[in-house]
Amino acid sequence: MVDFLLHGIEQYTAITIVSSKHEEIKNAIINRLNRGVTAYKGSGGLGSRGVTESNLEILYCVVTRLEIGRIKNAVREIDSTAFITTHSVSDVEGGLIKKAIFH
Repeated sequence: MVDFLLHGIEQYTAITIVSSKHEEIKNAIINRLNRGVTAYKGSGGLGSRGVTESNLEILYCVVTRLEIGRIKNAVREIDSTAFITTHSVSDVEGGLIKKAIFH
């Protein structure tokens, strides 16, 4: 509750997702969750099967704190072994960040 009072509901969080199922995850974020996502080209290191992944897209998405669970759940449905990191973002401009409408 204190976090909501200090930072508000619109505190933003960046989510980075690394998965071999990056295309499916990207489509889910865009089409099911109506959020924007940026894909960086990258390559994976040593995986659980000892295989190095090449031509990997690393997904980056900025959401409000209330949307973190929805994004993580969607990713886990598609790839339960996806690597997900989150970190707070102090300021966001441009892109598809939508402002909530309160009545």
